Amino acid sequence: MAGPQHILAIDQGTTSTRAIVFDVETRPVSTAQREFAQHYPQPGWVEHDPEDIWRDTLATAREALSDSGVRAEGIAGIGITNQRETVVVWDRATGEAIHNAIVWQDRRTAELCARLKEEGHEREVRAKTGLLLDPYFSATKLAWILDHVEGARVRAEQGELAFGTIDSFLLWRLTGGAVHATDITNASRTLLYDIHAQRWDEELCALFDVPMALLPEVHDNSHIFGHTADGLFDAAIPIAGVAGDQQAALFGQACFAKGMVKSTYGTGCFMLLNTGEEAVASEHRLLTTPAYRLDGKVTYALEGSIFIAGAAVKWLRDGIGVITHARDTDDMATQVPDSHGVYMVPAFVGLGAPHWDPDARGAIFGLTLGSTQAHLARAALEAVGYQTMDLADAMVADGGEPPATIRVDGGMAANDWLCQFLADMLQVPVERPQHLETTALGAAFHAGLATGVWKDLDALAATWARGACFEPKMAAETRAALADGWHAALAKTLTVRG
Repeated sequence: MAGPQHILAIDQGTTSTRAIVFDVETRPVSTAQREFAQHYPQPGWVEHDPEDIWRDTLATAREALSDSGVRAEGIAGIGITNQRETVVVWDRATGEAIHNAIVWQDRRTAELCARLKEEGHEREVRAKTGLLLDPYFSATKLAWILDHVEGARVRAEQGELAFGTIDSFLLWRLTGGAVHATDITNASRTLLYDIHAQRWDEELCALFDVPMALLPEVHDNSHIFGHTADGLFDAAIPIAGVAGDQQAALFGQACFAKGMVKSTYGTGCFMLLNTGEEAVASEHRLLTTPAYRLDGKVTYALEGSIFIAGAAVKWLRDGIGVITHARDTDDMATQVPDSHGVYMVPAFVGLGAPHWDPDARGAIFGLTLGSTQAHLARAALEAVGYQTMDLADAMVADGGEPPATIRVDGGMAANDWLCQFLADMLQVPVERPQHLETTALGAAFHAGLATGVWKDLDALAATWARGACFEPKMAAETRAALADGWHAALAKTLTVRG
């Protein structure tokens, strides 16, 4: 093969940033990762320092390149995948953010979203964007920054400021300010982008009071966005692929055929069903979203978004000290025969799909004097299975065929007990790939397509390899009883507001 055959993938997540060098066989040659600080200025508020993110992005990229032995000249392209919906506004002249990034989990704009719903705007918003009026998405966060940073709105209207999700901010920094752009998957999560007309929408921008001068250009996922600026690496590298993390994971799992499903378990849990060329309008409060766009052609997906999955395990570790390491939950879950009637509803930042209740708060039900740390750990893992079950049921209710299998990935998917519980509650086989870094791999796939490392989707699909398969084996009556207990706990959470 001629030319460079390695891809550098940057995976900028909610709690950490990693860089992975992949070879043409999709093997990870080297990996570097750094966790960064989470900021909670008020209850329900979550922020990141954009400088932390940029520092870690550059450091991990350099470290992965160094450890791989592949110099910059050997990298065909960079692929970026990122936490979606998180908002950054920066000065076009200096590149410096005017406020901390407001994170997708942040709920400070819940009141504004509720008011817009009451005014009857959600139908129009859903028709154009496939989304709901919820603080999860970018537009109300962006408006909040413009309204709360002195002079920001005037400067935005004068074209002095730039807005972007994290991918766009990184593109700007990596290209030395030469490129202000994003891809369709990230643009589609802002509440400002018409996913059918495939353009920023003037009426939506007016609704959220967002000046269009702030917005980046929107491109296909596989696209030469620009090249890295002098001095960042030993040579300039094309930035050739960008995708929001969940769409990147769908792509990395090679779910290219209509009806294929993947579910990613990280800080949150996100299940995507490939719906092909059709943008299916959900009747059960799922999201309609572009999965990817190649050569101007969009493939759509239905998405169920769970805000808290791995974050509940992190809370058990860091918040109340029930566990020492996240991996302890696997052993603890098997120490007890069942959850002892304990149910955790992890609504720490409200509930996502299919409930969309920003005011719900986390709760634990069924505690007795016999409840132990192991029961709490097991309840946290079971909650992930129950929430995934609710998403799968909603997808079927929206007209989707029950999936033949579900492909899982993300850090929690390494937990065998959890994968088996998922198979039991969803009643379908759960497939785990050999390499769990499918989000980063999806970004690499996009960059590799744009630079000729891989020829087409068939070539990408040929690289996917199953690592393990978990078949359903739970008795139907046991499953039904567990599901009933979950739904009873959920109903109580939805009626008790924090």
